Amino acid sequence: MKPTLLNQLWRIIEETPTHILLSLDVRDLVEQMLLKLDKINPLTPEENCLIRDYLKSKTPLIRDLAYERS
Repeated sequence: MKPTLLNQLWRIIEETPTHILLSLDVRDLVEQMLLKLDKINPLTPEENCLIRDYLKSKTPLIRDLAYERS
């Protein structure tokens, strides 16, 4: 995965309101982040799959960071 893509993804996560990050289930959270990233930088099917797996594995971290922001 390209570093610029990861950077964009984490920027999107940081800009997403805390209540959204904490309230969505894993599937919906992953889908919403993918949609936002795809609007900024259209994803290939391979990138989509990689980022989907990455987000699923990082969901606890994303929620911990959101909780700390609140």
